[in-house]
Amino acid sequence: MKNRNSKIAMLIVLALSFMSYTAVSDKIVDIEKSSVTWKGYKVTGQHEGTINLASGKLSFDGETLTGGTFVMDMTSINTTDLEGEYKGKLDGHLKSADFFGVEKFPVATLEFINVSGKDGDYKVKANLTIKETTKPVEFSMTVNKNSAKASLEIDRTEYDIKYGSSSFFDGLKDKAIYDNFDLIVNLSF
Repeated sequence: MKNRNSKIAMLIVLALSFMSYTAVSDKIVDIEKSSVTWKGYKVTGQHEGTINLASGKLSFDGETLTGGTFVMDMTSINTTDLEGEYKGKLDGHLKSADFFGVEKFPVATLEFINVSGKDGDYKVKANLTIKETTKPVEFSMTVNKNSAKASLEIDRTEYDIKYGSSSFFDGLKDKAIYDNFDLIVNLSF
């Protein structure tokens, strides 16, 4: 009986050791050291700027990325390639109902639903919610120690952002704004 109890105790210790080695852990993203850069394109050029992260975390099983959730502060949309009056006008227009309507929709969210890959290179399937519309997105993510990078291409018209889209309005000519924009994400955690 004593020998049997010792074996059971040994199995419990081994199981706990294994669980601690492979346990899922969340790593909180340092929003001050992380960045989200947007790039939007039009017939006559492009603009770019930043959006602040309100919060974010990545989930790992050991060293393997398994999940993540992020909240972007849409009220922080900022243009970085313009100055003065033109910057103020574009910032205001991006925050207006023509684009992200940040007064009514102050945040956008990204939630990973499936992650595949290993050794720092991953394919992520996620749900992106902008203006309370959720659509699936797919992108690659590279994780290296305490940092991660990803680039997402988003079709804004799927989130009811149709201003200046030649897909919905005729006769825009050189005033047209392309439907897709990019998000370049650099995370520290």
